[in-house]
Amino acid sequence: HRADPGYNQETAGQRMMDHKKITAVVIDDEVQIRRFLKAALEAEHYCVFEAETGQTGLNEVVFRHPDAIILDLGLPDMDGMAVLRRLREWSKIPVLILSVRQDVEEKVAALDAGADDYLTKPFNPRELVARIKAILRRLDRPVLPQDASPLHYEGLTIDPERHEAFLNGDAISLRTQEFDLLLTLASQPGRVFTREQLLEKAWGFDYFGQTRTVDVHIAQLRKHLSNSKVRIDTVTGVGYKLTA
Repeated sequence: HRADPGYNQETAGQRMMDHKKITAVVIDDEVQIRRFLKAALEAEHYCVFEAETGQTGLNEVVFRHPDAIILDLGLPDMDGMAVLRRLREWSKIPVLILSVRQDVEEKVAALDAGADDYLTKPFNPRELVARIKAILRRLDRPVLPQDASPLHYEGLTIDPERHEAFLNGDAISLRTQEFDLLLTLASQPGRVFTREQLLEKAWGFDYFGQTRTVDVHIAQLRKHLSNSKVRIDTVTGVGYKLTA
């Protein structure tokens, strides 16, 4: 495969805001799901293309240069994770995983492999559309102004402008949502942020009360911080705070 020259991260979100057609490729072997998604997205003026196998989906992505991809993990010719890994070899197009698999480790693996979000079946079509919109908005929306100064806390350094994080001088490789979550928590150490507040900061909207996504990303952040004094504490029934 070749790189996707038709995809422009800087303008995808703006295209949505300008109410122009957003193109999405749906890769799912269930015709009912594809029709359901197509109807939901077309109602929001999206242009939708369908694929029932992983290979067909990859071909559609190469040909269509979509703004977003909705990918099922259970495909007849190859596992959706294999499709995701192949996509990430040459493409940065946002991918939302849609799957019946609800195990946290499955979600973590998908996020680690390059997925931008993960939604389990059955799902609310309004939530799916909202998540796609949020993914595209994030392409243009920094959490803090670009001239924000680097944050320093107990050996942790976060540079919002360069989108870089360091722990005791060593770079930390973080996904976009992980970086935004850590930046939010580090902006006010000791403050308790609710899951809803963290969702708004890192994803840009309310996930209709579904906050498990935050917990999955927090678990990943804790792994990155495991060899430092910095930790993320759970405040039962409320949310999380950064402390040392």
